Amino acid sequence: MVWRLAQELSLSGEVLNDGEGVLIRVIGEESAITCMLDRLRDRPPPLARVERIESRSLDRPLAPGFRIVESRDGQADTEIAPDAALCADCAAEILDPYRRRFRYAFTTCTNCGPRYSVVTGIPYDRAATTMAPFALCPECGREYGDPADRRFHAEATACHVCGPRARLVRCDGRAVTYESFSMLDDCDAVCTLLQRGHIVAIKAIGGYQLACDATNAEAVARLRAGKRRDAKPLALMARDLDMLRHYGRVDAVAAQALTSAAAPIVLLEADGRPLAEGIAPGLRTVGFMLPSTPLHVLILRRMNRPVVMTSGNVTDEPQIIDDREALDRLGGIAEFALTHDRRIATRLDDSVMRVMEGAARVLRRGRGLAPASIALPEGFCGAPDLAAFGADLKNAFCVVKGGRAVMSQHIGDLDAVATFDDFRRSLDHLLALVEATPRAFAADLHPEYRSGKLARALARDSGRTLIEIQHHHAHVAACLAENGRPLAATPVLGIVLDGLGWGEDGTIWGGEFLLADYRSSRRLGSLKPVAMPGGDAASREPWRNLYAHLTAEMGWDELTMNFAELELYRDLARRPRATLDAMIRGGANAPKASSCGRLFDAVAAALGICRERQLHEGEAAARLEALVCTRTLRDEGDVLAYPFTIPNLRGSGLPYVEPLAMWRALLGDLILKTPAPVIAARFHKGLAKIITAMAKQLAGAGMFDTVALSGGCFQNKILFEETSRRLRDAGFAVLSHALVPPNDGGIALGQAAIAAARLLAC
Repeated sequence: MVWRLAQELSLSGEVLNDGEGVLIRVIGEESAITCMLDRLRDRPPPLARVERIESRSLDRPLAPGFRIVESRDGQADTEIAPDAALCADCAAEILDPYRRRFRYAFTTCTNCGPRYSVVTGIPYDRAATTMAPFALCPECGREYGDPADRRFHAEATACHVCGPRARLVRCDGRAVTYESFSMLDDCDAVCTLLQRGHIVAIKAIGGYQLACDATNAEAVARLRAGKRRDAKPLALMARDLDMLRHYGRVDAVAAQALTSAAAPIVLLEADGRPLAEGIAPGLRTVGFMLPSTPLHVLILRRMNRPVVMTSGNVTDEPQIIDDREALDRLGGIAEFALTHDRRIATRLDDSVMRVMEGAARVLRRGRGLAPASIALPEGFCGAPDLAAFGADLKNAFCVVKGGRAVMSQHIGDLDAVATFDDFRRSLDHLLALVEATPRAFAADLHPEYRSGKLARALARDSGRTLIEIQHHHAHVAACLAENGRPLAATPVLGIVLDGLGWGEDGTIWGGEFLLADYRSSRRLGSLKPVAMPGGDAASREPWRNLYAHLTAEMGWDELTMNFAELELYRDLARRPRATLDAMIRGGANAPKASSCGRLFDAVAAALGICRERQLHEGEAAARLEALVCTRTLRDEGDVLAYPFTIPNLRGSGLPYVEPLAMWRALLGDLILKTPAPVIAARFHKGLAKIITAMAKQLAGAGMFDTVALSGGCFQNKILFEETSRRLRDAGFAVLSHALVPPNDGGIALGQAAIAAARLLAC
């Protein structure tokens, strides 16, 4: 773009990449130079990120004309761009029968297309991508070498003559041709198959996907059965925004996110035409995305209803990227596959966003966002190279290089051996791409995390520094770092609400109020620690948390005296209470946890939601949020919001959120047969109220004026917006997440910032 501007404005000079960014040396009329800078600042190329422009007088002459010169040896910027959705120009080309890339499924240019998913090494050029086997034809070569062409040095560019090709195959190996289903090509044949109720495996930009008609209940049921995905919601793809608006509510912020270069899944309020019942059981939101590649555009050109577009795997396993494995593993789910001959170098799940408080906020960072870096705040200049290993659930890791934090793509839950292997490969790959040599490894304090065990082993074997970081401190630091809070800034109150994290005292935390900066944190308060009978089983079976909460608050006798007529009482009475009581009394396999996630599970179980078992992590809490009556939330006064109190723990004196009054009010509403949506609304509102009350009480000593919100429970739109609004009304500045997930997928950024701060202090 700089070259084109210089030609247009009759400027002389040169442009190159160096270690700090793009270096421009230019001579010409002052007004023309000013125009160039204004254009770069205000209208940069679609995928460019202009952080700042620094100018100074040139101290040497330049030859006439303007040139693009090679990067300085050894100083080239090695940051790898994320994959980008199809741009408008390329979209127009593939639909124009008079253009040579008409219906070419791998059309791309410098403004769009694959990047991270095809890169195999550095420097970033065609030879170091999975496009290397495809030699450019003369016409593509001419475009590639012409600075005036938008395909100038577009490393993934190709056409029908010289590039990858899509091919429809049967998963059982039997012969098939697209002519059986279409008069056009293999991509169009997939559309016909979807319309006829088939499930098709599609090789997308970051891995295989499984697709079917989202309005065909039978096809959706077969897909769920094949993936062994009982209730977790399925992502959908619509041909365009106009179609999408028939099925979900799309405001301006959501539309901007959906049509951005990242092209993420965006959670929308389901509204309008019906979808198959099995798309998002028990939820009011559905995840939609738009076609992000020419392949998807061509498949959906004739599709007049949304399609399921979910990851091509069996639940809890990594998305498949290998062609042979796809046919072997997905053949029991899909009858057909649309494959192609361009290898996928890096597995990338789709990114997920949700609009909360008027901003699109990342819930999962994958295709289109990773591995875009985040500048570390003021004070971190000189931070050494390091690697932060993240958590075990929703794992993503982080590499610090040159004052920037490079967040990996979403890896997944490390319980699965294949996912853990993918984590190790991805870590080695990203370290090589950014040329980082870690001086230290940062890991979660939890002694059993697989990510932490790997960090400890690598540190021991290499002699590098190991920095262990408390889980909830890392959550707070991630929020501080993405909001650019300087290293020297005063501490904030970090409010972290999540499922489970290992506390500094060796107990399980999950609802924490921490006075924290990057270097240290101090626990000022928490939710009430309540036993988890059965340990990990309590995370899967909400009735266990309901029993533990009710007996911890009021005991079985009070419950019997006042609430024996309730169905939930009769349900709990038939459970193995003697065994549970013994476990809780003796602490055997019943650790106490101050977990907000388990509180949500208990309330959901009280309302009959997922009481017996959660079919996926967070299901009970998500269904409880979906149940909330918005009219009650908006119009009912705070006096009916369920009450909590703030006493102090015996021994430590730590203030904690006591839910006894909440439980009495909730059970009383059940006696009165108050509708469940009203109960759900009163619980959310009451919890937001007590969080704000705790912040105000802790702020009495004048230790902070800023609050940072983090943790997976703040994916809940209602809880997040209610809490944030009340805290601001109370006079606090509120920091929250947008660039990285509030859940454990963002924790590695906090680990990296804390580790860097501690190393800089040495």
